[in-house]
Amino acid sequence: MTWFVRISPPTETLPPPPDGRLPHGFAVELAADTHRSRDGHLMLGGSPPRLMRITPTAVRLLEDGRFAVTDATSAALARRLLDAGVAHPRPELQPVRDTTIAIPVRDRADQLDALLAALRADPPTADLPVLVVDDGSRNPDALARVAGRHGARLLVHPHNLGPAAARNTTLRHARTAYVAFVDSDVVPEPGWLAPLLAHFSDPAVALVAPRVVALPVSAPGLFDRYEEVRSPLDMGVREGPVVPVSMLSYVPSATIVVRRAAVGAGFAPGMRVGEDVDLCMRLHEAGWRLRYVPSVQVGHRHRTDLRSWVAQRAGYGTGAADLALRHPGRVPPLYAAPWSLAACALLLRAKPLPAAAALALTAATAVKVTRRMPDADHPARAGTLLSLAALRGTAEQLLRCATRHHWPVAVAAAAVSRRARYALLAAAVAEGLADHRRSRTALGPLTHTAIRRLDDLAYGWGVWQGALRRRTAAPLVPRLALSTRGRPARRPWEPRPVAPTSRQPAQATVEPW
Repeated sequence: MTWFVRISPPTETLPPPPDGRLPHGFAVELAADTHRSRDGHLMLGGSPPRLMRITPTAVRLLEDGRFAVTDATSAALARRLLDAGVAHPRPELQPVRDTTIAIPVRDRADQLDALLAALRADPPTADLPVLVVDDGSRNPDALARVAGRHGARLLVHPHNLGPAAARNTTLRHARTAYVAFVDSDVVPEPGWLAPLLAHFSDPAVALVAPRVVALPVSAPGLFDRYEEVRSPLDMGVREGPVVPVSMLSYVPSATIVVRRAAVGAGFAPGMRVGEDVDLCMRLHEAGWRLRYVPSVQVGHRHRTDLRSWVAQRAGYGTGAADLALRHPGRVPPLYAAPWSLAACALLLRAKPLPAAAALALTAATAVKVTRRMPDADHPARAGTLLSLAALRGTAEQLLRCATRHHWPVAVAAAAVSRRARYALLAAAVAEGLADHRRSRTALGPLTHTAIRRLDDLAYGWGVWQGALRRRTAAPLVPRLALSTRGRPARRPWEPRPVAPTSRQPAQATVEPW
């Protein structure tokens, strides 16, 4: 049956979670990259990275690196570790139930057919209700035939309203506790849904997302190979909580599962770009937890022809202005401590005295960090390494800003300054070669660097377009990691910045438990 529907805007303020106490038997496991002192009382890990100091009771619970909730004490410890990102949930699998699969689509009948066939062939999802929203297709009859053949309910927008509005339509028609949003150009792997639904045994979890990887192609071209390692939809191999201004600040809506009671009316319908980032941030602001589970993968048909690829990257960039206005300070192009920015500026002078001053700033920070963790195995060494890592992280962010968000400014400076010209060229090449090494791509280093620069040029151009259109500089303004003294108390799930670390511009913090 086909339904014509009317769109209404969602409520901006989302409901807070209920009592978030973890249930009896809920298991957590320390993350593989969490470092512990020999006596177990001090831990470093998570994103944003932070230091945590725990009690003897907590040390005993974590003796094997894993424990299950048995009482109020273990539940509180598990919650703190999960929110810090130093531990990951290990919930038990349950039968797939009480879930609607929602698919927004415009044309793409062949891709919808492949997706529905995969869902119906997978036993856990074979009998689930499926809602397909035809968002103003030019050939609606083809979509209707595909939906009918696979037993999906079809909802129709007479005119194209965008993916956010289409997903909201499914939310209004779903009658289950959970809704799995799956884009039409996605093909999930068998058994994908149960591991995601398992995370909702945590009553404070509102959204869970799998890893989105490239579908294999028979004859991959240059952009296919680049997308395999640098797709904006692929959030990488590291699982963890989704937290603004962190390494995992959002998850794409290509495939996500949500708790229907948490998301209210859903996505912001006026946003055609960045609506998934906005939803993640609003859920986080309301106090909900969001999880990324890369052990579950879905395949995605990436755009790989040059024109649509560049247009997509620029389009993503245009959404930065709306996000920066809706969530001030949550989507900065750079987030670093003043001392590390000052040290990098001094090092850029490439002269002995400024370099010595940069060294002094770094040393002073190392001393400060060392004093905050006298019970570390090697306090001076740890403080030095953390400070150097922070300096390196800020330098990497500056390189990215010069070649991505702020490249028009960098190019203008290069046009009038020989030193700026050489610095920009060196930054463009060095950052590209470093990323080539990290990504382990099959592309050659120069090819990868060239495509990465094109990626940055397109995205940066989109950022400036959006900023000019909205008449705001918000998406271009860096954010300083300042002391939180004298500010309103932070909410328990929010990171508390103190000193930036290596690959992440966010901060380390010492928290007792």
